[in-house]
Amino acid sequence: MRLHCYLSVLIGWCLFGLSEVVFSADYPVKPIRFISPFSPGGGTDTVGRALAARLAELIGKPVIVDNRPGAEGSIGTELGARSPADGYTILVANLGTLAINPNLRQVAFDPLRDFAPITQTTASSTVLVVLPTMGVRTVKEFVALMKSKPMNYGASSSATFLPMEMFKQLAKFEMTHVPYKGTGPSITAMLSGEVQAMFGGSIVTTPQVKSGRLRALAVAGDRRARALPDVPTIAESGYPGYEANSWNGLVAPAGTPRPIINRLNAALIKILAMREMIDYMVADGAEPQSSTPEEFASYIRSEHAKWAKVIRAANIKKDQL
Repeated sequence: MRLHCYLSVLIGWCLFGLSEVVFSADYPVKPIRFISPFSPGGGTDTVGRALAARLAELIGKPVIVDNRPGAEGSIGTELGARSPADGYTILVANLGTLAINPNLRQVAFDPLRDFAPITQTTASSTVLVVLPTMGVRTVKEFVALMKSKPMNYGASSSATFLPMEMFKQLAKFEMTHVPYKGTGPSITAMLSGEVQAMFGGSIVTTPQVKSGRLRALAVAGDRRARALPDVPTIAESGYPGYEANSWNGLVAPAGTPRPIINRLNAALIKILAMREMIDYMVADGAEPQSSTPEEFASYIRSEHAKWAKVIRAANIKKDQL
């Protein structure tokens, strides 16, 4: 009887493993949906669309981008978490949706348990930009001016609001936060003089800096941006320990079969290594960044913990923003 039970369990596991292998070998047999939790045109959506187009070419099946904006990405992210775990729904995630928003507001998903990470796709710094008319050219000069004459800064999301709050804590100066409902309006506000400074994603600020309409004082990441090689990091500018990378990645609903995750990971790593993709992302201020599913899961956990600490130090309550 005991031997029969063991054999039954062994046969069951073998059949289960075989079904996964067969499933992944046939995958995909229909179009894949990329949920982009933001409106078309933003940095995360742009990256997602570029990856979707090349993934479709590689696997021979359509990859459709489905924009589901709202609540700073939380609406689309919840949809991704609640979708079938069959490999046909992928979420285009970023720093805000998985690491910052869940610490700032009530969300109907758990960023650490409801997703199966596939790979990180980009790493990009937010850039501290100011109006050239302010007359400051370095971070030290900016901090000194803010200590003597506090001004306004713009932010279109928690991912651009919190880097400034973290910098204010470190450098001990004050500024007034002015919120905007999108990257476009915040850039427009900067150019009109409504706000004097902001941390903006390098994808959207780099063109304005290169045109001379904005001045970049520093990048917030742990290394200089290839698109702005002459702009120092904030750490290099006299504030060691400061680091606020922005990032994107792809995740599937938790429970997606591992062979499918592995196949998507391999395909995306190949895409991110393509010269045309590297050139495309660097031109827009992003750095292609691939990882294993385990590396990406560990990074999401560390970023979630880091920003929780910043939010507590700034005394920001849930749903305050």
